[in-house]
Amino acid sequence: MYELNLPEFINEAFIQNLVKALVFVGIALPIAAISRRWVRKAITKSYGPHYGMLAGKVLYYSLVAIIFVVFLTEMGFQLGPLLGAAGILGIAIGFASQTSVSNIISGFFLIAEKPFEVGDIITINGTTGVVLSIDTLSVKLRMFDNKFVRIPNEMIIKSVVTNLTRFPIRRVEMKVSFAYKENIARVKGVLFDIADKNPMALQEPKPMINFEAYGASSIDLMFNVWAAKEDFLELRNSMQEEIKARFDKEGIEIPFPHTSIYAGEASKPITVKIERGEK
Repeated sequence: MYELNLPEFINEAFIQNLVKALVFVGIALPIAAISRRWVRKAITKSYGPHYGMLAGKVLYYSLVAIIFVVFLTEMGFQLGPLLGAAGILGIAIGFASQTSVSNIISGFFLIAEKPFEVGDIITINGTTGVVLSIDTLSVKLRMFDNKFVRIPNEMIIKSVVTNLTRFPIRRVEMKVSFAYKENIARVKGVLFDIADKNPMALQEPKPMINFEAYGASSIDLMFNVWAAKEDFLELRNSMQEEIKARFDKEGIEIPFPHTSIYAGEASKPITVKIERGEK
């Protein structure tokens, strides 16, 4: 028979310490996870989702670091040399990760300034999506076509950020065009009546119509109606459909681009010749 030769440091005391350390880790990690969820829920209720998410992560990783230190201590490792090596490694990593440090600092500015929260809809450099998380390095978005976008915090600090859901109401802007032969006052009356009858259109602030331009083939108005932010898309779609249906009912012409050829009084008429092919 062959004898199993184990290293000298693996003895009965080592095995006992290993078992105790593993039992400690098996108990401590679930407690850390539960504490993370509890703190996140409590902070979210009092201060907001992104503060809750950040507090939960800070607590969890701090507890994991403590659990790791206790595990090493139970296994008999001397922490002094390890901390010294970790310090030297940390300096090296710090020089190599200046971008990450910049993102972390930018993340703290975002958290302090609070330009948006988890669940808000924002636009950054042409990218629009729902904020999933605000982390120390980046902000995660879910676009409306279900794409996942990660944007570094440093880029957000340097860019223009538009928060589409910061305030409780939003204005729906609709360009409405109609033929020159139509009466402007009558068209305005029809538009205001459409807004009055739509239950999602707010009456305060009142709907407003601004003259936009004399177009090439139409008179253009800008029809502005306010809605609760959660009704914005539904109101915009329903209003467009209602305007088309109502204009058809009222006989108001919605023109399409067309071109008229005019020779002028001093010019001779334009001769138009139609040729038919042989049968």
